[in-house]
Amino acid sequence: MIELDKLTKTFTQKDGQQVRAVDSVSLTVGEGEICVFLGPLGCGKTTTLKMINRLIEPPSGRVLIDGKDTSGLNEVELRRHIGYVIQQIGLFPNMTVEENITVVPRLLGWDKKRCRERATELMSIVALDPKQYLKRYPRELSGGQQRIGVIRALAADPPVLLMDGTSRSARSIRSTANRSRTSSSRCSVS
Repeated sequence: MIELDKLTKTFTQKDGQQVRAVDSVSLTVGEGEICVFLGPLGCGKTTTLKMINRLIEPPSGRVLIDGKDTSGLNEVELRRHIGYVIQQIGLFPNMTVEENITVVPRLLGWDKKRCRERATELMSIVALDPKQYLKRYPRELSGGQQRIGVIRALAADPPVLLMDGTSRSARSIRSTANRSRTSSSRCSVS
């Protein structure tokens, strides 16, 4: 479960004016639920997601995951247990598709065999032939980068998944979740 309790974030613009990007947001997303933040450009959707995984420290309010206040957790460990699909996909151009998918599992100490098996499983789920694509680099993909970004976020089977961006992300994750039996991930989609 994810709980936001009066989460607030204010930015200072170049002209010195204060802009409240997130204004006392409180909500609860239960296990297995999907929460969608919809709104115009600049309304605080991305800022809220970044405060959930502490890419931006929440200056006011609290974020709780499974009842634990995330401000008391090591942010690196926190992020290793949250899948995150960023707006621009964010694949590492110097890594193969397989290396991109297995970034977090490798950080968590998974062995090569387990990493390879998970990457192969996820590639098959999103209808990309692992034999054809795992050894390619992102620049060599004519499409599918969005799907690689989504399955990278799912690779370590995180209990929380944050997605920031296009509706293609949502379609990819719904398709992946419907085909996968390995995860009961909670999702927060922006």
